[in-house]
Amino acid sequence: MSSRSPENILLRLPDTEEEQVRGIFDALEQRGFPRQHQRPHISVTFAPRMRQSAVESAAALLPPLLPARLDRVGTVVFGTKSKQTVAWLLEAPEALERAARQLSAENPNGRGERWVPHLTLGLRLPKSMVPGYIGALAEVTNPHLRALTADRAVYYRPTVGQDLQL
Repeated sequence: MSSRSPENILLRLPDTEEEQVRGIFDALEQRGFPRQHQRPHISVTFAPRMRQSAVESAAALLPPLLPARLDRVGTVVFGTKSKQTVAWLLEAPEALERAARQLSAENPNGRGERWVPHLTLGLRLPKSMVPGYIGALAEVTNPHLRALTADRAVYYRPTVGQDLQL
């Protein structure tokens, strides 16, 4: 994430799963698609500057729910303009979903009590590239990769470039 990125409450993957996703990034790049530089993660909520109370709530709510299995239930496209984002849509356990919705509601810069669990695989792609990207993604993804594991929650501050484990 760049230093212009917002602060985030994120769910991180185990190293082995993160490497699997990076392998998908590599395979897509080898097919001529733009390199993906983001570290694989599942966002819970974000803000230009996260309120300390939201970080404290996340530290209380999320760790007891982890590790958690999030099932891949589809591929989604976010955005309607010239740049779009391709992601795996994930289904979370109900307790994790409730906690994420509560954290989003507590974040004044959030989107209310909403959470769309997803893992971004193609960030800000030209709209014309998206259909081919989705097709290539299906080809390079192991069909047995049906779920991801959120194994830890972190507060990510891009200005210092580090995770604070919650």
